[in-house]
Amino acid sequence: MGGAEGEMGSTEAALAHLDTAEDVRLRLPAGEAPRRLLRFVIGLQRAYVLMRAGRLEEALVFYDAVLPSLEAETSDDRLLLTRNLSNRSLVHVQMGNPEAALADLRRALELAIKHGHRTLEGKVRHNLGDHAQLVGDVPAALSHYEQAARIFAEMGPGSLPLVRLDQARALLTAGLSEEAARHLDEALLALRGDGSVQHIAEAEVARAAAAILEGEFALARKLASDARRRFLRRGNMRWAEIAALTRLRAEAVKVLADKDLRPAPRLPRELAELAGRLSELGLRDETSVARLLAIRLHLRRDAVSEAEALLAKVPKPRETTPIDHRMLLRLCRAELAMATDRPRSALAQARAGLIELGRIRDRMGGLDLVCGTAVHGQELGRLALTQVLKKARRNGAGAKRLFAWLERTRAQVYRYEPLPIIEDPVLAKHITEMRRAQRTIQLNRLSGDSVDALERRYAELRHEASRLGWYTSQWGKPRPVCTPEEVVERLGDRVLVSLTRYRDRLYAVVVDSGRFQLLKLGPLAEIIETAKQLHADLDALAPDYLPKPLADAVAASARRRADKLDQLISASLAKTLGDRDLVIVPIGPLYALPWGALPSLRGHPVSIAPSATAWVTASNRSATGPVLLAGGPGVPGSVGEVRNLRAVYPDARLIDGARATSGAVLDALEGSGMAHLVAHGAHEPANALFSRLELVDGPLFAHETTRLANPPERVVLAACELAMSHIRPGEEALGFAGTLLASGSRTVIGAIARVGDRAAAEAMSDLHQRLASGTPPALALAQATAIDPLRRPFLCLGAG
Repeated sequence: MGGAEGEMGSTEAALAHLDTAEDVRLRLPAGEAPRRLLRFVIGLQRAYVLMRAGRLEEALVFYDAVLPSLEAETSDDRLLLTRNLSNRSLVHVQMGNPEAALADLRRALELAIKHGHRTLEGKVRHNLGDHAQLVGDVPAALSHYEQAARIFAEMGPGSLPLVRLDQARALLTAGLSEEAARHLDEALLALRGDGSVQHIAEAEVARAAAAILEGEFALARKLASDARRRFLRRGNMRWAEIAALTRLRAEAVKVLADKDLRPAPRLPRELAELAGRLSELGLRDETSVARLLAIRLHLRRDAVSEAEALLAKVPKPRETTPIDHRMLLRLCRAELAMATDRPRSALAQARAGLIELGRIRDRMGGLDLVCGTAVHGQELGRLALTQVLKKARRNGAGAKRLFAWLERTRAQVYRYEPLPIIEDPVLAKHITEMRRAQRTIQLNRLSGDSVDALERRYAELRHEASRLGWYTSQWGKPRPVCTPEEVVERLGDRVLVSLTRYRDRLYAVVVDSGRFQLLKLGPLAEIIETAKQLHADLDALAPDYLPKPLADAVAASARRRADKLDQLISASLAKTLGDRDLVIVPIGPLYALPWGALPSLRGHPVSIAPSATAWVTASNRSATGPVLLAGGPGVPGSVGEVRNLRAVYPDARLIDGARATSGAVLDALEGSGMAHLVAHGAHEPANALFSRLELVDGPLFAHETTRLANPPERVVLAACELAMSHIRPGEEALGFAGTLLASGSRTVIGAIARVGDRAAAEAMSDLHQRLASGTPPALALAQATAIDPLRRPFLCLGAG
């Protein structure tokens, strides 16, 4: 009753039940085993209730008093000892004592395995995940959580929602807010069914944190307020104040996101007062966060002295301080330096913070985690870029420095040298089932049968596969960001344009013959909106047999928009270009821009790269190995297209018809010099690693190409939209083409809009005739698409 009251009602009522239990125990005959064992049970239950109430120091006193005596007992199954060693480890985790927590967990895991306590083993592995998260090892945490989840799925799902809750917390550390939100929505549904008030409220706080990262501030405030009320009803003041901090953080981040808004004095005052209460509760990291948010608000109000006074109270981070807290401290120091006219100090803080974030990123596992961490450095990088760009506008010599900062802050995933993947049989099983489900969905659609249940199952499998991909293998070995001098040396006579945004304008750093120049281009919002409209026109123009009046009207609209974008962006870039190759490093919204359709760049060799560092890395690779020609099902003329290309590549390996399975194509991609893939495709913006090519037995996923030890040097994707990317913070572009580039391919050619079958086949025939004759990919594509750039919206990604 004490345990149930502690979870569902009030802590004081729970402790009263335990006092009553102790009175009853003392009336039992002295010296008998029940009386002695019940002393352990009651003391440990009291420790657990106190732990759940956030009274950690009191809980630890009881655990330390009881567990040594329990260890000396000679019980056959050691169940009580194992469970409570695991529980004490949680107290150590919450108090920031990782060594003590690990010692308890190792002993508990040893006992659980030895005595066959399978469900308890799952709980210990769950706690090992909490420990790994405390010391900043997110991939290890996710691995432990997944092992625990498998045990709970096997033995009974009672603790599974709690695993999902802690997985979500780890994902928030990695910056994956969308994925964390999905986990938490699942967990909350299950927890509300169980009725555990403490767990529900903890999940609400975590869901509020995800909402803040997603910019859903009203939802975050509501969830945090609801959670605080639940904690107060339970008498858990530590968690109640954490919930209060989450609510105020949502308000502060919303205010700070609006550069023109001056905060009211109420909010920094409330944060400073909350910091005092958090400090009294021993919540050191949370105290710092409250003060740091107040500092940012004071600086926005030009209250510099108040900000300086608060910053003096913020201690140095501990080893276990979360990375987002560390970055917030760096940001406050940098903003204070700017407010006190110390720009060099501000840039030093930004540089040190990004280096620190890079070290965290280097420890991450799958590609998703490597990409996601960029979110924590976004504001710090933006501050540095703004400062350097402002100076470069006044002084042309600053363009080179701005270029270096752009390279530090964008597309960091492409600076990793992929490591050999560690195969996970469970992940492989999920991928296989996904492939079958997707193939069945296609067949059912053709036959008019229902696909609802299959689509739900496919979504579940994709979710599970994503989860497994986070930790099965470390993504890669980090390489340094290229210096401006290294980029200049590799460019030769090429011109590189690195785009960036500042306030309401688009800017370009142009690197030409060793010189760095900053150009002011058009209004950013107008450029982005016109690019979206052009993309919609290209999609509408794609079908092969549009009625001529409709085709003419859509084409005229597309040309008007292309002309407008040309004037806003590329006309000034092309003035001194001549016939030299152009490398463009775009901002996120312009990754899908059909550059070859802009009049100034029509027929001009253009390569699109996520960063200059990514371009240098790709350009250092050589194109060797056999040619692969593969054709998937359902594409009119695909078999004929790949067979016709045998005339261009007589020694090519041909995979088409019934032989074009995902396994056969994946195996053939290994080590090929050039791969031409004709198949329907789909870009998955919600989970770019599961963008896919449709083959005979179902899809080949972008995720699977990361398994290639020697990915193809050049890839031509003759399918709709497979050059599309999902843009994450830090201009991290992921999709089928982006995954190939990150995995080690030198060049990927693909479409950024829908393409008619006939237009695609004609463009590919023209392209390969030129490639086979030795024309570089960017120039070959430019010549092939110049014939009809609006109906051939292909891009050359990587090294051209």
